[in-house]
Amino acid sequence: MSRTGLFRLLLAGALALIVGGLATTAYALRRSWSGLASSPAAEVASGAAAPSSATPAFVGWSDPALVGKPWGTKVTGLLTFRGNPTRTYYGQGPVPRTMPNHKWQFPKSGGMCAMSEDKGKTTQWCGNGWTGQPAVFERDGRTWVVFGAYDRNIHFLDAATGERIMPDFKTGDIIKGTVTVDPDGYPLLYSGSRDNHYRVIALDRGVPTELWRLSADAVQPTMWNDDWDGSGLIIDDYLFEGGENSQFHIVKLNRGYDTNGKVTVNPKLVFNTPGWDAQLLKDFGDTNVSIENSVAIYKNTVYFANSGGLVQGWDISGLKEGKTPTRTFRFWTGDDTDASIVIDQDGFLYVGSEYERGNARSREVGQMLKLDPSKPDNPVVWSVKDQGSKPAGVWGTPALHKDIAIFDTTGGDVLGIDRMTGAVRWKFRVPGNETWQSPVVVDDTLFIGDCSGVMHAYDVADTSAQPKLLWEMKIGGCIEATPAVWKGAMYFGTRAGAFHALSTS
Repeated sequence: MSRTGLFRLLLAGALALIVGGLATTAYALRRSWSGLASSPAAEVASGAAAPSSATPAFVGWSDPALVGKPWGTKVTGLLTFRGNPTRTYYGQGPVPRTMPNHKWQFPKSGGMCAMSEDKGKTTQWCGNGWTGQPAVFERDGRTWVVFGAYDRNIHFLDAATGERIMPDFKTGDIIKGTVTVDPDGYPLLYSGSRDNHYRVIALDRGVPTELWRLSADAVQPTMWNDDWDGSGLIIDDYLFEGGENSQFHIVKLNRGYDTNGKVTVNPKLVFNTPGWDAQLLKDFGDTNVSIENSVAIYKNTVYFANSGGLVQGWDISGLKEGKTPTRTFRFWTGDDTDASIVIDQDGFLYVGSEYERGNARSREVGQMLKLDPSKPDNPVVWSVKDQGSKPAGVWGTPALHKDIAIFDTTGGDVLGIDRMTGAVRWKFRVPGNETWQSPVVVDDTLFIGDCSGVMHAYDVADTSAQPKLLWEMKIGGCIEATPAVWKGAMYFGTRAGAFHALSTS
């Protein structure tokens, strides 16, 4: 090689090192969030296995093969209400099979309380309520527990100690729903509040920082109120969320990083639609048609219900190409349907509905249902009724466990229902009434709290046998919020004002 050629080669190498060093610095900043999504090239470099050619990769929004499984591989944890887009993932074991220890409570004294107005009446709200499940996830070598509470704050706690990891994020009113952690590894949190806004919050700035908010008044027309109870889903840079403004929203987030490695968003509302239609208003008879549940997505269809009992499915297959979503499924339960829709691997919907009005439709349809959306003219596969009083029916989101669906009723009954036939295999009762938390099943163990303040654990390994009580612990305060189970511990709040951690150690 000539001297000139050698000089050019050395110069090119030096430039590559300089450019590479700059790129590496920016990349390192972005990687400070330990769960950050990797690029395809990085996955190949790290030795990640390529998809098998024998099994074609799923093309669409929500892969049926992931029903009952964690939400992706970028962040380890329970990241949204009921864990994944089909609302069928409840946590990771091992679980407390014997009487656990009360590991810590937050705050150590006092309660998480604030005043809030609802339907023209201002009262004090304390602790955590429906749905209230905390997010639990791994970051930087420790486990985070993050939840919104009735003290108007989002709290960021160390799962081992109950101490704050970050300062609280304060909103303008109480927080009823479950926060969502970005499943793609961006240091972002998504949460609603009764203060009229659904927010995107950055977690890479020392203090939680609001990057964007969606107002309940951003779309028209609206009905009912401006609360946000639902736990949003984020898939392929799109946010899917329903509101108590009675509208369903889709937002393109446009996530990224700035030159300093800090996370950014540039959200655009790309679609919204009323959760009601003229037929519902005529049949139901009023405008209480808010969307309080968390939307669910199966393949290319997003499903949600509302307080008027309208269950809908919308085709989103062409969303990325700019095609407007279209409604493909409509079913009326007749009564308030706030429980989130649960979807099994075959695409069947499990729906829990309340029994408040006692109208002819709700008496006919029942309160615990399995629906087949491929048969929109006659979708009811089976139904089970709970109509012994008013109110009755279901507030908690059902759980799928092996070959049964587990529902709980506001009156305190817990039922194991054969998923094929709709036959009630077993039934038991917990005290306290207002059993609104959603049943949680991990490692063949069913956890259910009641409004007398007792958390119960049952063995449900044999789905045909009456569940066997493993333990019960008096916590105090109505257990209305859904617990999160994660690696030997359980985390939940009560209406008495405190948040609790139970553990096997």
